[in-house]
Amino acid sequence: MHLRELDLNLAVVLQALFDEGSVSGAARRLGLSQSATSHALARLRVVLQDPLFVRTAGGFVPTTRAEAMREPLRQGLASLERSFSEPRFDPATARHTFRIALGDYAEYLLMPPLLTRLAAIAPGIDVWTSPPPADAAETLAQGALDLVLTLPRMGDHVEGLHTCKLWDDHFVGVVRRGHPLTRGKLTVERFAGAQHAVISPRGQPVGIDDDALGRRGLTRRVAFATANFLVAPHVVADSDLVLTLSARLALTFARTMPLEIFEPPLPGPDFTIAMFWHERRHTDPAHQFLRAELQRAARALPVIARPVHRKRRAA
Repeated sequence: MHLRELDLNLAVVLQALFDEGSVSGAARRLGLSQSATSHALARLRVVLQDPLFVRTAGGFVPTTRAEAMREPLRQGLASLERSFSEPRFDPATARHTFRIALGDYAEYLLMPPLLTRLAAIAPGIDVWTSPPPADAAETLAQGALDLVLTLPRMGDHVEGLHTCKLWDDHFVGVVRRGHPLTRGKLTVERFAGAQHAVISPRGQPVGIDDDALGRRGLTRRVAFATANFLVAPHVVADSDLVLTLSARLALTFARTMPLEIFEPPLPGPDFTIAMFWHERRHTDPAHQFLRAELQRAARALPVIARPVHRKRRAA
């Protein structure tokens, strides 16, 4: 017999007959009339070619065929009900692996507080990270990634992607404690005249400061260039080099290293980090939990307020 030949409502009636032991009891449980329940039982007898229940001196009892169906039917209906029920997610007991693509900058800021939090409230949750792939949107659509954290432009004109801003940031200068640039007025010329360190993931020793200086006819010397942002602050802490770094990263490094932070004479642009996910994950309770925890960790990140540069009023 094929499932398509059976009205599943009849399976519900049969389970009620097992549980209640009478047509009238099954009818009350299901909110049906007794005649409608009797009619359903008659249809079941035709479909299954078995009486299913017979009356004896001991009452309304199942046949051998019906008895053999009792447990499989109960399990099947329970499984079907779970399939159509709203999924539940309990962080305390869940076991799940999330795959997040993000750069070193976001990973350094977010992963320590996120993993500390997960260890306390969701010990069975694992997080695997990787750099964002070139086809990040397609990788999200395929389900190979759960989230991508990057600049907001990734979501431009891509259908099926959801996005949420996590934080804003801007650039500051970082030098060793007691560096000469921290004394006296910091002019553009003094800034350009210092020796600089540059974090250059693509291997080109050019940063945001070079364009701003170039517009003023100035250049700077890049004495140290590295692709590893974890190395640069350590080099700066033990030298006279000047490093331009995101404000949130600078604050994090300055907590454990002898570094001073200053506002550059040529402030760089602000930028935003957002997270992206595909529509296929949008209503998943586990995924909703992870997104909420990432937002929570982002709100707690250190921040340096950017100074407000007001134009002078004409005399």
